[in-house]
Amino acid sequence: MADKYLKALFLHHLKDTYFAENAILKALPQLAEAAQAEELKGAFAVHLKETEGQVKRLEQVFQLLGEKSEGVECKAIQGIIEEGQEILQEFSGGEALDAGLIAAAQAVEHYEITRYGTLLAWAKQLGLSEAEGLIQETLIEEENTDQIHSDAAEHA
Repeated sequence: MADKYLKALFLHHLKDTYFAENAILKALPQLAEAAQAEELKGAFAVHLKETEGQVKRLEQVFQLLGEKSEGVECKAIQGIIEEGQEILQEFSGGEALDAGLIAAAQAVEHYEITRYGTLLAWAKQLGLSEAEGLIQETLIEEENTDQIHSDAAEHA
Protein backbone atom coordinates (compact mmCIF):
# COMPACT_ATOMS: atom_id res chain seq x y z
CA MET A 1 0.00 0.00 0.00
CA ALA A 2 1.40 3.37 -0.94
CA ASP A 3 2.44 5.41 2.10
CA LYS A 4 0.30 8.42 1.13
CA TYR A 5 -2.86 6.30 1.23
CA LEU A 6 -1.87 4.63 4.48
CA LYS A 7 -1.06 8.02 5.99
CA ALA A 8 -4.51 9.30 4.94
CA LEU A 9 -6.13 6.23 6.49
CA PHE A 10 -4.01 6.71 9.63
CA LEU A 11 -5.19 10.32 9.87
CA HIS A 12 -8.83 9.29 9.39
CA HIS A 13 -8.58 6.70 12.18
CA LEU A 14 -6.78 9.24 14.36
CA LYS A 15 -9.71 11.64 13.91
CA ASP A 16 -12.18 8.85 14.61
CA THR A 17 -10.32 7.92 17.79
CA TYR A 18 -10.11 11.57 18.86
CA PHE A 19 -13.90 11.88 18.48
CA ALA A 20 -14.37 8.64 20.42
CA GLU A 21 -12.12 9.68 23.30
CA ASN A 22 -13.93 13.01 23.63
CA ALA A 23 -17.30 11.24 23.63
CA ILE A 24 -16.00 8.89 26.33
CA LEU A 25 -14.89 11.91 28.39
CA LYS A 26 -18.50 13.10 28.37
CA ALA A 27 -19.94 9.67 29.27
CA LEU A 28 -17.59 8.58 32.07
CA PRO A 29 -18.80 10.99 34.78
CA GLN A 30 -22.33 9.65 34.38
CA LEU A 31 -21.11 6.07 34.75
CA ALA A 32 -19.11 7.00 37.85
CA GLU A 33 -22.13 8.70 39.39
CA ALA A 34 -24.42 5.76 38.63
CA ALA A 35 -22.07 3.05 39.92
CA GLN A 36 -23.12 1.62 43.26
CA ALA A 37 -19.82 0.10 44.44
CA GLU A 38 -17.23 2.63 45.61
CA GLU A 39 -14.47 0.60 43.94
CA LEU A 40 -16.23 0.90 40.59
CA LYS A 41 -16.85 4.62 41.10
CA GLY A 42 -13.11 4.96 41.73
CA ALA A 43 -12.19 2.93 38.65
CA PHE A 44 -14.35 5.17 36.48
CA ALA A 45 -12.76 8.28 38.03
CA VAL A 46 -9.27 6.92 37.30
CA HIS A 47 -10.30 6.11 33.74
CA LEU A 48 -11.60 9.66 33.31
CA LYS A 49 -8.18 11.07 34.26
CA GLU A 50 -6.43 8.60 31.95
CA THR A 51 -8.75 9.51 29.10
CA GLU A 52 -7.90 13.19 29.54
CA GLY A 53 -4.23 12.24 29.13
CA GLN A 54 -5.04 10.10 26.11
CA VAL A 55 -6.77 13.02 24.41
CA LYS A 56 -3.65 15.11 25.02
CA ARG A 57 -1.47 12.37 23.47
CA LEU A 58 -3.72 12.25 20.42
CA GLU A 59 -3.34 16.02 20.12
CA GLN A 60 0.43 15.53 20.20
CA VAL A 61 0.16 13.01 17.36
CA PHE A 62 -1.88 15.48 15.32
CA GLN A 63 0.81 18.09 15.98
CA LEU A 64 3.56 15.68 14.88
CA LEU A 65 1.67 15.21 11.62
CA GLY A 66 1.19 18.95 11.18
CA GLU A 67 -2.57 18.49 11.35
CA LYS A 68 -5.34 20.19 13.29
CA SER A 69 -6.73 18.19 16.22
CA GLU A 70 -10.24 17.38 15.10
CA GLY A 71 -12.57 14.44 15.18
CA VAL A 72 -14.78 12.79 12.63
CA GLU A 73 -18.07 11.33 13.75
CA CYS A 74 -17.62 7.84 15.11
CA LYS A 75 -20.93 6.00 14.92
CA ALA A 76 -19.40 2.92 16.53
CA ILE A 77 -18.57 4.65 19.81
CA GLN A 78 -21.86 6.51 19.73
CA GLY A 79 -23.64 3.15 19.52
CA ILE A 80 -21.57 1.64 22.31
CA ILE A 81 -22.24 4.64 24.56
CA GLU A 82 -25.95 4.52 23.69
CA GLU A 83 -26.06 0.86 24.73
CA GLY A 84 -24.47 1.85 28.03
CA GLN A 85 -27.17 4.50 28.50
CA GLU A 86 -29.83 1.85 27.91
CA ILE A 87 -28.30 -0.36 30.60
CA LEU A 88 -28.15 2.60 32.93
CA GLN A 89 -31.84 3.37 32.42
CA GLU A 90 -33.09 -0.20 32.47
CA PHE A 91 -31.14 -1.40 35.51
CA SER A 92 -30.82 1.83 37.52
CA GLY A 93 -30.96 1.06 41.23
CA GLY A 94 -30.99 -2.68 40.65
CA GLU A 95 -28.53 -5.30 41.80
CA ALA A 96 -27.24 -5.90 38.28
CA LEU A 97 -26.48 -2.23 37.51
CA ASP A 98 -22.77 -2.38 38.31
CA ALA A 99 -22.36 -5.57 36.27
CA GLY A 100 -24.08 -3.85 33.34
CA LEU A 101 -21.90 -0.74 33.72
CA ILE A 102 -18.79 -2.90 33.71
CA ALA A 103 -19.96 -4.65 30.54
CA ALA A 104 -20.61 -1.29 28.88
CA ALA A 105 -17.20 0.00 29.95
CA GLN A 106 -15.51 -3.11 28.56
CA ALA A 107 -17.24 -2.64 25.21
CA VAL A 108 -15.69 0.83 25.12
CA GLU A 109 -12.27 -0.53 26.10
CA HIS A 110 -12.33 -3.23 23.45
CA TYR A 111 -13.21 -0.69 20.79
CA GLU A 112 -10.36 1.56 21.93
CA ILE A 113 -7.90 -1.34 22.02
CA THR A 114 -8.70 -2.20 18.40
CA ARG A 115 -8.27 1.42 17.32
CA TYR A 116 -5.00 1.97 19.15
CA GLY A 117 -3.63 -1.40 18.04
CA THR A 118 -4.31 -0.50 14.42
CA LEU A 119 -2.92 3.02 14.80
CA LEU A 120 0.22 1.56 16.38
CA ALA A 121 0.75 -0.89 13.52
CA TRP A 122 0.29 1.86 10.94
CA ALA A 123 2.56 4.29 12.80
CA LYS A 124 5.27 1.62 12.66
CA GLN A 125 4.72 1.07 8.93
CA LEU A 126 4.85 4.81 8.30
CA GLY A 127 7.98 5.29 10.39
CA LEU A 128 6.23 7.66 12.81
CA SER A 129 8.35 6.68 15.81
CA GLU A 130 7.30 9.58 18.07
CA ALA A 131 3.63 8.90 17.35
CA GLU A 132 4.29 5.21 17.88
CA GLY A 133 5.50 5.84 21.43
CA LEU A 134 2.48 7.98 22.30
CA ILE A 135 0.05 5.44 20.87
CA GLN A 136 1.81 2.54 22.61
CA GLU A 137 1.50 4.31 25.96
CA THR A 138 -2.25 4.71 25.49
CA LEU A 139 -2.70 1.14 24.26
CA ILE A 140 -1.06 -0.15 27.44
CA GLU A 141 -3.40 1.99 29.56
CA GLU A 142 -6.43 0.71 27.66
CA GLU A 143 -5.36 -2.92 28.12
CA ASN A 144 -4.76 -2.33 31.83
CA THR A 145 -8.18 -0.70 32.24
CA ASP A 146 -9.79 -3.62 30.44
CA GLN A 147 -8.11 -6.01 32.90
CA ILE A 148 -9.37 -3.94 35.84
CA HIS A 149 -12.90 -4.19 34.45
CA SER A 150 -12.49 -7.94 33.90
CA ASP A 151 -11.44 -8.36 37.53
CA ALA A 152 -14.35 -6.20 38.69
CA ALA A 153 -16.79 -8.24 36.59
CA GLU A 154 -15.90 -11.33 38.59
CA HIS A 155 -17.04 -9.59 41.77
CA ALA A 156 -20.03 -7.58 40.50
